[in-house]
This record gives sequence, structure tokens and C-alpha cells, in this order.
Amino acid sequence: MKRRALLQTSFLLPLTLIASNPAFASVKRLRIGVTSGPHADILRAALPVAKKNGLDIKIVEFQDYVSPNEALAAGDLDANIFQTESYLGLMNKQRRYGLVPVGRTITLPLAFYSNRYKSFSQVPQGARIGIPNDPSSEGRALYALQDAGIIKLRPSAGREGSPLDVISNPKKLKFVELDPAQTARSLPDLDVSAVNGNYAFLAGIMGSGKAILYEKPASLYINHIVVREKDRNAVWVKPLVKSYQDASVRDFIRKTYRGGVVANF
Repeated sequence: MKRRALLQTSFLLPLTLIASNPAFASVKRLRIGVTSGPHADILRAALPVAKKNGLDIKIVEFQDYVSPNEALAAGDLDANIFQTESYLGLMNKQRRYGLVPVGRTITLPLAFYSNRYKSFSQVPQGARIGIPNDPSSEGRALYALQDAGIIKLRPSAGREGSPLDVISNPKKLKFVELDPAQTARSLPDLDVSAVNGNYAFLAGIMGSGKAILYEKPASLYINHIVVREKDRNAVWVKPLVKSYQDASVRDFIRKTYRGGVVANF
């Protein structure tokens, strides 16, 4: 009897260890889409924590804002991390993706950059201003100009306006709508360009002193971890959010971007 009890104890002990230790638990493999730049680099910083939490993450990088949602909605990704709640809402409305935010990540402030001027007060009449052409970022850029008293939008436009919604433009600024990835590259050809934070980082202009106007902070522009509606309560979602929001990841953001990227967790 003692020998049998000993054998049973010896058999049950490893099972107890496996059940209680994430390192021995079954690993969940995830494919997560991000845009190149800070979103990709920050997720890489979270990989060691994710591994301890039982997640094996493959990072899939994109160069645009459309493909990550298309891939997620099609089931080619398990999650993506690149977009604000404002942008997600517009895309769900327009394309019926059925995607939901499950955890906050970072804010990448949008700013207006110039190679020619040190402040917006120096920008002349009729200046050419580059703005992103996706609906969310375009409205975001124009709203920032309105906040700064440079233009005025019709009240119904809110934060989703286009150049057609501009009702007051004392400087007679000419808006040039560009693919978001091209806004930073347009600086040699334009007077000013509004650039999303991830593209500013990739272009090497974040923190360069070329920013002449920053948008005011708004919760709508916080980025999120996004999944399909059917996966909202999947067992791997909480470990994913916990891994990303770890203190070590927050420290990485603070040390790497020195205020150019804001951790919202």
C-alpha cells in the first residue's frame, strides 16, 4: 500500500506543477498584426512577458492602416494593435468588420511638421498643407487646426471633417490629401504636413524640432488591442492584454521614446 501511495504521489506531483505553472501549460500561438514602427517595437518588448503568460506571438507587420483590419476580419490574424478607437469605429461603420477593442495601448500624437517654418504663425497665406486622407486621421488633423484657431469647421463635422467642411480659413490654406504613409515624405514639397506618430517615428522626425503644432490630447486617440467580436472573451485575451500592459513594457516606452509616445496603461 505504501508503495502504491508513493507511486500515485509521484505521478500526481508533476501534474500539479503543470497545472499551477504557466511555463508548463499549453502554449497559445497568436498572430498579431501591427504597423511598422513603435507598435511593432513595443509588441516585441512585450514578447518575453507574453511567453511567461503562455503566449507564443508571431508579429505580422503592415505598412498601411487598411490591411491589418482586413486580415483580422478575414481570420488571418488573432488580433491587431495599431488603431485608435475613433478609426476603429469608422471602419466598423463603413465595412462592418465586427471588431472590438479589448485593451488600451499607447497614444501616438499627431503633429504638424515643417522644413520651412518654426511656428504656425510664420506659415504664409495660401500655404500648402498635407493631411492624411483616411477619414479618421484627416478629421483629426483638421480638428487640431480648429483647436489652434487656424481654421473653423462646420459644427456637424466634429472630429470627422474633410476639407469640404472648412467654413473659415483666414490664411487660405490649401489642403493636400495624402496617403498617411506619404505625409512625412511630402515635407520637402509642402509648406507643412500633418503626420501620424508612427510615420513620424519611421521618418526620423519625431523629436527633431520640426513639429510646429501638436494636437491636444483626447481619449479618442488612444490606441487599442483589437480582436473579433467572437473572441472578446477568449481565454487568451486577458493574458495578451496583461502582457502588453506590463510595467516592463511601460518602462521600455518611457526610455525609448522620451515622451514622443505615451503609455495609456
